[in-house]
Amino acid sequence: MPFVLYLLALAVFAQGTSEFMLSGLVSDIAADMEVSVPAAGSLTSAFAVGMIVGAPSMAVLSLRWSRRRALLGFLVTFLLAHVVGALTTSYAVLLGTRVVGALANAGFLAVALATATGLVAPDAKGRATSILLGGTTLACVAGVPGGALLGQLWGWRAAFWAVALLSVPAVIAVARAVPADARTATTGTKAGSGTARTELRALRSPQLLLTLLLGALVNGATFCAFTYLEPLATHVTGIGDAWVPALLALFGLGSSVGVALGGRFADTRPVPLLVGGAVALLAGWTALALTAGNPVAVVALAFTQGLLSFAVGSTLISQALYAATGAPTLAGGFATAALNIGAAVGPWAGGQAIAAGLGYRSPLWVSALLVTLALTTAGVALLARRRRQGRKIALNI
Repeated sequence: MPFVLYLLALAVFAQGTSEFMLSGLVSDIAADMEVSVPAAGSLTSAFAVGMIVGAPSMAVLSLRWSRRRALLGFLVTFLLAHVVGALTTSYAVLLGTRVVGALANAGFLAVALATATGLVAPDAKGRATSILLGGTTLACVAGVPGGALLGQLWGWRAAFWAVALLSVPAVIAVARAVPADARTATTGTKAGSGTARTELRALRSPQLLLTLLLGALVNGATFCAFTYLEPLATHVTGIGDAWVPALLALFGLGSSVGVALGGRFADTRPVPLLVGGAVALLAGWTALALTAGNPVAVVALAFTQGLLSFAVGSTLISQALYAATGAPTLAGGFATAALNIGAAVGPWAGGQAIAAGLGYRSPLWVSALLVTLALTTAGVALLARRRRQGRKIALNI
């Protein structure tokens, strides 16, 4: 694998830390900003909304630029958004910085996915994707618990400053190591025409649309549970605040193993991984909801659910890229958007369940429901495909 992929993963690490770190800071932000826990949790949804809007729109916009210029522009904007977020005393401004940071993150990830898969063999998209997403899982292992620890020691703003500082070496690495892509810099193509229209036509595949929908549902389940893992652990399980970073790190360690498994099998055996992983995910979220009062069960399931969530999620991303080989940049953008639709809906739905008085276990039941919808959708699509194939065979006879 080209070394530049690991440099791109460094930038994804900084961005992933920002996206996930609120899971360990929800209570602190709520108290400091004088808002409810669900309102603080909605900062994760705001980030996801920015990713949803930004992924396709920033991907189209980036077609005007060289890939290096696009990556640098998005990354610098992301850095500045976190500086403002660390300084503000207004919840509304903080909410706005989450959206701006997400727009930049979405654009960066769309271009980075196109860059990564364009640097490897056509049948190695799964491995390239797993390396890039390794930055996200490293964020779960080290960045998110680190952010939670910084929040406990010096307040949640310290975590925002840390993300800004992490972005500095990423900017330097991208500037020095990512080659400029003359195809987008010199064609003079305007967004929405030429290259953009060509890529948009390639996104009409039913298989791609199904993959994006499944990605949204599975990622919704992941973020619904993960966003409220800290209050679940402290209020239901009875784990002390000092142990929350370790629990988040355990989830992140599982996600790292999951991405590695996805990279190993996504190119060769994606269907067994997706089906088996989704069934296991459903069983795991259900078991966690039922045993949330048991610290041993929570610790074990935090690892396994992280593993399963990211094994299935990363495989769905690679399958989306395989389903739209004629649209490398926009496919990455739409895959990012789909995953973040789930990341927006999941925490919102979990927050609604908590606000309705259903307790901190309720987001886990919402996660189980979302995985059930994913399995049902996949099953219905498979039956419909078999019926179409049966009719074609009958007509040929």
